[in-house]
Amino acid sequence: MLALKVQLTLPLFYTLIMPGDITIEYIRELKQEIQSLRKRLNDLTAPLDVMLKRRAFLIHSKEPRDDLLFPDDGCVDDFYRMMKGYAFRLFLRDVIKMQGGFKTDMVTRYATRDVTEHYISFLREKGFIDQRGESFFLKKGPVKSFGETLEWFVTEIFKREFMIEATWGVKFRGRKVGGDYDVIGKIDGGLLYMEVKSSPPRQVYDREVRAFWSRVIDLCPDMAVFLMDTHLRMKDKLVPMFEKELGERYDSPPEVKRIKAELFAVEDRVFLINAKPSIEGNLETIVSYFLKRRCR
Repeated sequence: MLALKVQLTLPLFYTLIMPGDITIEYIRELKQEIQSLRKRLNDLTAPLDVMLKRRAFLIHSKEPRDDLLFPDDGCVDDFYRMMKGYAFRLFLRDVIKMQGGFKTDMVTRYATRDVTEHYISFLREKGFIDQRGESFFLKKGPVKSFGETLEWFVTEIFKREFMIEATWGVKFRGRKVGGDYDVIGKIDGGLLYMEVKSSPPRQVYDREVRAFWSRVIDLCPDMAVFLMDTHLRMKDKLVPMFEKELGERYDSPPEVKRIKAELFAVEDRVFLINAKPSIEGNLETIVSYFLKRRCR
């Protein structure tokens, strides 16, 4: 028997399996309309600061710039695009650690030399680093950590990909539960709180998980997220830490259940996620999950 090998392009594939005139372009248009509707819904509901004020949360400060690796306005889009790459974010952490001077071979742990040279060229072109001989130096300094830059990036994801009003690095006045709220946003008329960790799981401690849950209880957001910017497993350390904290807070603690891969949920409104395969992809998964479960 002869086997016929047919190679279908993606648009043709969807045309064959979907009824009527539903095409890839049609789906793109629908996504754009959904984004537009979300923006209009945000415009119709109270602004983020008003939603917080109704909860008696008054913003003391937000979006600090001291440790922010922020490009000139002319290259924000390029920097945002580069930040989507996990290897680039790991590279930036090494650059910050060695901001007093580094050579190419010193920052090639997470990418090939060619890719690393591309990263360095990008930073030089955009004005992040200077070169003296074979060494490179971070122009802005001292920068304490990658945290503020990662918070900015996650906030940009919400703004650009989900049309969500959001801000980062928020401190409130007069609250018993202190510390920064890494990302605060407004999602379909509800309140979103997100904790963003740039450290690997081994550097996250019980007190940080405890502080996260204290803020969740104090702020009472509609949706809360604990994000680890890592491709490592959440099940090994972070899930047990969540289970331990919930066990100490509640007589009958809720389950930390797996949604898929390394994405977990508590009562369908508090989420624990990593960055594999991508932060934006995982956020899309849990936002969709949250909104669908909310209607049940």
